[in-house]
Parts: sequence; C-alpha cells; structure tokens
Amino acid sequence: MTPLRLAPRLLRVASVLLRYRLDELVDAAHLFRPLKLIRAVLPRARADVRDLPRGARLRLAMNELGPIFVKAGQVLSTRRDLIPEDIADELASLQDQVPPFPGTEARAIVEASLGHPVTELFARFDEEPLASASIAQVHAAELHDGTSVVVKVLRPGIDKRIRRDVDLLHALGELAQRWHPNADKIRPMDVVAEIEKTLENELDLQREGANASLLGRNFEHSSELKVPAVYWDHSSARVLTLERVHGVPADDVEAIEAAGIDRRALAAMGVRLFYEQVFRDNFFHADAHPGNIWVDLSSREPRFIALDFGIMGSLPEADQYWLAENFIALFERDYRRIAELHLAAGWMPRHVRVDELEAAVRTVCEPYFTRPLSQISLAEVVAKLFNTARRFELTLQPQLILLQKTLLNIEGVGRMLDPEIDIWSVAHPVLKRILRERYSPRRALHTLRRRLPEWLHAAPRMPDLAREMLEQSVAGQTRVHFASEDLQRLHVEARRSRRLLAGGLIGATLVLGAALVWSLAPQHGPWIPGIAAGLGLLAFVFSWPRGR
Repeated sequence: MTPLRLAPRLLRVASVLLRYRLDELVDAAHLFRPLKLIRAVLPRARADVRDLPRGARLRLAMNELGPIFVKAGQVLSTRRDLIPEDIADELASLQDQVPPFPGTEARAIVEASLGHPVTELFARFDEEPLASASIAQVHAAELHDGTSVVVKVLRPGIDKRIRRDVDLLHALGELAQRWHPNADKIRPMDVVAEIEKTLENELDLQREGANASLLGRNFEHSSELKVPAVYWDHSSARVLTLERVHGVPADDVEAIEAAGIDRRALAAMGVRLFYEQVFRDNFFHADAHPGNIWVDLSSREPRFIALDFGIMGSLPEADQYWLAENFIALFERDYRRIAELHLAAGWMPRHVRVDELEAAVRTVCEPYFTRPLSQISLAEVVAKLFNTARRFELTLQPQLILLQKTLLNIEGVGRMLDPEIDIWSVAHPVLKRILRERYSPRRALHTLRRRLPEWLHAAPRMPDLAREMLEQSVAGQTRVHFASEDLQRLHVEARRSRRLLAGGLIGATLVLGAALVWSLAPQHGPWIPGIAAGLGLLAFVFSWPRGR
C-alpha cells in the first residue's frame, strides 16, 4: 500500500507528533512539512507536556496513537544501536494495556480454535479477564482435574488490524528512508521489518508455547527458576493454556522483604540465571522487565518465575563464543584481547588497526575502573563499547543488541533488589565455569561421538568431491594477473596451506580413528584411542601456521 493511499492516517500521525512538539520527526518527512502551517489550530499540549524531554513526549504520542504503536515503541526500545539512549529508555517504559474485549468473544474464540465447547475443555472459565494487552488477553480457568490455568486468547480481528498498521509503519519507514538525513545509519526499513517480524511472532501463540516449553526444559532440574507448564491439548495458534502461577513482580521490594526473602541472594541468583540462559543454553528471555519476572513468595527457597515468552533470544554459535570471550576479557581488563576478539569475530573490517581499537577500548573502560566494582554498570560499559566500536565500522546482528537490552533489564532488576550488588564478581566465575564446561575435552569428545555417524556417512563421498573440485580447477579458463609481491605472498600462503592441509588430514584421520575405535570397542580401554587422538592433536599443532 502506497503512502498516498494511507495519506489520511499518515496525516493523523503527523498531527499527533506536532501536538507533542516532536517537530524533528515531522521535518524528517517532507510530505508532512505543510502541516506545520496549521500548528496554530492544533490542540496545544499541556504546559507540563511541553517541558518534558523529547523521549517522554514521544512515549506519550505513541500511547495516543494506539496499541500497535505502543508495541512498535517497545520493539524500537531494544535497538539502542540505532536510537539515542534517552529515547530508548522512555520507549522501554511503554505499557501495553488496552481495554478488554468481551469475555463471550474470548469464549467463542477458544471454542472455534480448539474445536470443543468450553464446558468440555474446562471445569471453569472466567469471562472476566485477568489482564488485557494489544495482542491478546488472559483469562483464569480450571481444568477438569482441578488444575488452575490461565488461557491467553488473541484479540478478534487482530490479524487484519496488524496488517493495516504494518502497512502504515512501512509507509512511515519509506518516508524516513527517503528524507531523513541519517537514514543510512538509522536504516528505518530494517527497523520496520524487525517490528513486523516481532508482531507476526506474537500472533502465533503456539510459538510462544514452544518457547515456554524449551525454557522450562532447560531449567527443569533447577530450583531457582519456575517456568509455567504448557497444556498442549488446550492450546493452538490463537489460544495458549499455561499453568497458573502466583508471585509478585521482581521490583516489589516491600513484599519480598515482608516474605523474609534474602534480597541480596535473590539479586545474585538473577544474574546467574541470565548468564546460564545466554551462555549455557543459548536461549534467553529477551523481555525480562519486572512485569515478566516474578518472585515466588510461597517457595521455601526463593526463586524467580518467568512469564510471557513472546520475545526470546539466541545467538549464532560463533557470536556466542566471541561474546563470552569478550566478557571474560572485560572482566580481566585485557583491552588488547577485546580488540583482537572484535576483529577475529568479523564484527568490524580487517583493515582496522588493533592498537587503535585497543586504545579506544581503554579510553572507554579505564574511567569506570576507578570506582568500586559494585558501582560499575556492566550494561553501561557494554553499551559504550558498542557505541565506540561503531566508529570503527562495527556491524552487529540485532540479536546482540537484544542481548544488550536484556542485560540492561537484568542489571536493573538486580540493583533494585540489592543496590550494592557487585555484578562483576557474581558474573565472572559463573561465565568461566560455563565456558570451562562448554569447551572441555569431555564435551568435545561427546560432540565427536555424536557426529561420528554423520561423518562416516559422508566419508565415502569425499574422494569424489575432491576429484570434482580439482577437475573444475583444472578446467577453469580465467587468467589472473598478479604483481610480483602478490605472487610472493601467494607462494607463502600456498606453502602454509599445504602444510596445514597435510597436518589436518593426518590429524583428522587419527582423531576419527580414535573415536571410531572407542565407540566400536570401548571394552579395550581408552589407551589406544587416547594415544591416537593425542597424535592427531599434535599433527594439528605442528601443521598450524606460525608467524607471517
């Protein structure tokens, strides 16, 4: 849908922005500029609104524009790489609350989605909702076996409403892409695509149920985090039935103290749980504000309760490793290592000089380390490092920015519970333990044994693939001209590659042979496969290029 067909709604957006004196946003789209001529006839913002910071005025404007803009603002608040920090902080506080729709409609949606009358599905279904938001609302219910549950139901007609509002967001994004002076840095169409993807995911409650199920499985043996069980027989894409849980939001300090729970231990537990989700399981709750993180006051041991699994995060395995190593280097104040890791991860171009990047990192971090560790915000340091690295053409995936936002939330909850918490001393040993377990020889051997059948299946095809590659290389007709220094460099690189290839083949053969012997004949003990594996590793080491 073109901006012209959406003109009436676009003009309404512009008039709301002008009423809240967000002139710079209207200036960004030349189509809206004539509206500034009619500012005099627009309702004037209250005096207390006019004096508010721009982020607060934008938050109020989005509240007035409606629930989908509220949801868009919440998503946008996670992109601190693209928008100023003051605006991101305000947008993060947007509350997604709208009037409920009738309980009779919720009942009809449940029956249509699950194919049975509500009386067959539930012993009791409360038509008065517990909570209502822009995408769905929640009703209390009880199964026939007496289990208390909550039933999340999508709003009627929400699919059509979101498609219409996403069209409007696309039109606004296209205007910003065309006219905004910093469009190349803000990348408005990428932001709109991210908002659209988030909204689409939230329209599929079965996906949210799967997220809850996986998070619960990751912590099924933990006494520190409770994840409500999913009742799949009572769930679908439009209806999600979860175990009902009871607790208080993590920022309700008075209730937590009244229950006699050690707030300091609870805060440290929250930090540990975050690092376990990110670096042990690679699956983390990415909307961890106090409304979604409760404290169970009924448990003998204090524990958290996770709610709302619409936004979850995970990282590519490589980024997960590089990020963990960056955190360790940051904890140990090894600025050279941080610079080298950023380059090795491919987060910035290879032409960046390590010493310049190291100096920039040191400039950011050193002022923080003059304070006591309990007063240092890890989230703030990471945010400033990302901002500094952007000067060196840093490119990060949105999931890393989402992780940064989650770290900010977790640290905020931790400091509400314990203002004196030393995030560094809590996080450092947890991260080192997780990395030690994740990249241990035992874990590597387990992975080797698990993947051995796959490699053995592919092994017979390797000679044919190698021959095909060589034939294609020989048959190539392209002629390439090199300068003499290029030829010299290529000669050196070819010699190093041949050495690496030979050692790699020998090492891989010995390691695979060791794994095969151990898996097929473990009764003979680990000595023979251990010696073979050791020789294979030595082959890798001696073949690895050293120096330039």
